[in-house]
Amino acid sequence: MPRSEPFHPAKFVEAQVSRIREVIDKEKAVVAVSGGVDSTTCAVLVHKAIGENLVCIIIDDAFMREGEPEHVAEVLAKDPFNVHLKIVNAQERFLSAMKGLKDAEEKRKAFRETFYTVLSEVAEKEKCQFLVQGTIRADIIETVGGVKTQHNVLEQMGINTVDRYGFKVVEPLVTLYKAQVRMVARHLGLPAEFAERQPFPGPGLSVRVVGEIRPDKLEAVKKATTIAERELAKFAPSQYFATIIDNEAIKDPRTVQIQQAVAQFLNVPLRSIQMQFFADKATGVKSGKRGYGKIIGIQVKALNGKPYKASIKELIALQAGITETDPSIARVLYAIEDLPQKKPYAVGLRAVQTQDFLTAEVAEIPWAMLGEIAEEIFKKCPNVSTVYYDVTPKPPATIEME
Repeated sequence: MPRSEPFHPAKFVEAQVSRIREVIDKEKAVVAVSGGVDSTTCAVLVHKAIGENLVCIIIDDAFMREGEPEHVAEVLAKDPFNVHLKIVNAQERFLSAMKGLKDAEEKRKAFRETFYTVLSEVAEKEKCQFLVQGTIRADIIETVGGVKTQHNVLEQMGINTVDRYGFKVVEPLVTLYKAQVRMVARHLGLPAEFAERQPFPGPGLSVRVVGEIRPDKLEAVKKATTIAERELAKFAPSQYFATIIDNEAIKDPRTVQIQQAVAQFLNVPLRSIQMQFFADKATGVKSGKRGYGKIIGIQVKALNGKPYKASIKELIALQAGITETDPSIARVLYAIEDLPQKKPYAVGLRAVQTQDFLTAEVAEIPWAMLGEIAEEIFKKCPNVSTVYYDVTPKPPATIEME
């Protein structure tokens, strides 16, 4: 966040309430709430301005956390907010629209089109002339800059929302960074579970399912997400979550060279190292632009056959050396635990520290905790055989896998 004059949430809220009333006047507006800090803050702010003329919905797109739609609706319906949410079940529509897609951008665009089609239908039914959404400054920067398509960036990309979807867009938070949004949330009295909640992508868990989305894969990442978020929260990273990837390797001529580099850097025998290039790719950032890069998984065994517990700082330095040597690699994963029998999927744990979400550093989570999380994931996700820690900062990786 740029260091300029201090941000005053009370003044911001007062100015936005006045502006929202002026823009929307006596018309109705619709807002889709995900439970994340941006959309929830936006909904409470606009409800403060236009009251019951705001139609609040949760689109259950199949990609939310376990039990999340019902929980968000229950909390916001209580005093002092009294924001009543309608849950719109669109799971089958989203799963159908994204079936068979592997490319991250194709998935994001399919999600966006389905999302706004559903919103358009709701707006028409409820006679809403406006869509209110919690787009923030980082969303605009990443989409316009070509890093990745944020699903909620429309007009800035030249999309005429009136012609295409039948509503005008109002974005009260578009000048703010995440830290400022949290200040507004606290000022509005949102409980910590929302005001301090880590960011959750608009397309939900669909961007944490690397490659093709399949029902068993989605179910596994939901269970892994519950475990990872509960345990990693104790260390207060800026963002922390689980991802899932097909445990499918491809041959690459750089494999032996990278294994040798790992052996030399960690001072371990070459025979103790196993490494694979995953078939699917991840979104990366190079010179401020999006690029798809290779994902590699590294496993190192100690003399006792257990995973070699290099320090997180060592692993981050190792990653830097690997990605500088081979810029086609966007993501380096290091195995925390693995099972003898190979299974269809691998899970990656991600925890980062960041100020503005435009750059991010890998959080130093203790090995003991990472091991505990991995063991619980194996118990709850029988189709997962390896759990990795993602040791790649942003750049060269994005925070999310896709």
